Amino acid sequence: MLTFKPVTKRDANTLRRYYQNCNYGLCEYSVGTKLMWREVLGTVWTECAGCLVARSGEKGRYTFDYPVPGPEGDVDGALDAIGEWCREQGVPLRFFVVPEDKVCHLFHRYPYLCVSDNRTWRDYVYYRQDLQLFAGRRYSGQRNHIKKFRAQWPEAELRRLSAADAPAVERFWADYEAEFPKGDNKKARDELKLAKDMLKMLSRPYFIGGGLFDGEKLIALSLAEKCGETLIIHIEKALYSYTGVYPTLVQEFAAAFGEGCVYINREDDAGDRGLRTSKLQYGPAKLASKYCIEVQNELARHVAAIPTLKTPRLTLTELREEDIPAYNALVLDGDRNRWWGYDDVGGLGGPVGERSFFEVARRDFENRLAVNFAVRLEGKLIGEAVLYNFDGRGAAELGCRISAAYAGHGYGTEAFAAAADWGLYQVNLERVVAKCFKENAPSYRMLSSCMRKKGEDETFFYFEKPV
Repeated sequence: MLTFKPVTKRDANTLRRYYQNCNYGLCEYSVGTKLMWREVLGTVWTECAGCLVARSGEKGRYTFDYPVPGPEGDVDGALDAIGEWCREQGVPLRFFVVPEDKVCHLFHRYPYLCVSDNRTWRDYVYYRQDLQLFAGRRYSGQRNHIKKFRAQWPEAELRRLSAADAPAVERFWADYEAEFPKGDNKKARDELKLAKDMLKMLSRPYFIGGGLFDGEKLIALSLAEKCGETLIIHIEKALYSYTGVYPTLVQEFAAAFGEGCVYINREDDAGDRGLRTSKLQYGPAKLASKYCIEVQNELARHVAAIPTLKTPRLTLTELREEDIPAYNALVLDGDRNRWWGYDDVGGLGGPVGERSFFEVARRDFENRLAVNFAVRLEGKLIGEAVLYNFDGRGAAELGCRISAAYAGHGYGTEAFAAAADWGLYQVNLERVVAKCFKENAPSYRMLSSCMRKKGEDETFFYFEKPV
């Protein structure tokens, strides 16, 4: 089971070990973005299967980065663990900021996906050489702005910033705010505050800070980070009163710090019209897509309502209001359920009410997490069959329990077989899996009669029935 912890400055060195050689090319796969936006996005992280696994959002709306492997990382192993965590938590499996060249892997891995690619999310990625040289007709505007800047401030020079430049940086922020054009924009003010906090980390070896100075006055600055073959620009600020300062900063920074990089990522435009216009004028090589991918299961695609299944002796239907007393008695029979493998009471996370278990079953189907079939004999509820734990890859787990008064007559086997066949041939699953405690001889016999044994561990025997 994955255990996450919030991103903090103390974690930066660990994160950097994964990001320094990462060639996903998107700004989210960097220490700077993770630190700068960690509180806004609720970002947490862990390590699994030799990969970095990052998650953002809050319960019900969690999203995962695509795993970043270390030297011997197993991306599929990390994806398996992410899927298991989501099933344990009862939340959808969602990935966000998936690089374009990783989408195909997810398409092959998961049969059903909902995919989106919002224009506002995309990063502006440039060839480093283009920004360094500004060669050709399309960059004539940038060259003209730089000429005007150099005509007025011929001695201005770029140099690397360090912690010793903190006083100059503080004076820059005061000057910048004095002419800040978006002072009435809360989103812009919040971003400015985060940028100030990040500039206090200039001493970190993986951050590259560059400042354009007019004498001793700092008039523009950038903070960047090299990740694989991409130089990611996290912060880019300049005093607007210095005409032509932005293209000058862009060119000088690319020339000074872009060596060894093919691309420069100047991040997204956050839907800001001015930023979009400006970043397009620099001629991006591409607008790098960040795909949002939600894994769906067969229930969501194929099952609009719980059907009625019939066997020679039984009927399987949805649970009904009038079933609540009998259903509660079934769920709360501790002696009978010691082999069930799930603590129904503990799973509620709160006090037990008359409708508690019924409502859980109803919500699970509404969210397409599970199907709880009421097993009926002559209309009376005598047990349940539950198809659950859909892995998004064609498999789901099946469990069945029968009230003590009706045990020993083969009703469990009959109900189990009907639910398994429905899952395989109506829900379009590739396989139905099940397990039983090693001490549970009746369940072992039942599962052996309608499935094939798949393996075992210290606790369980495992079975499966493929299509």
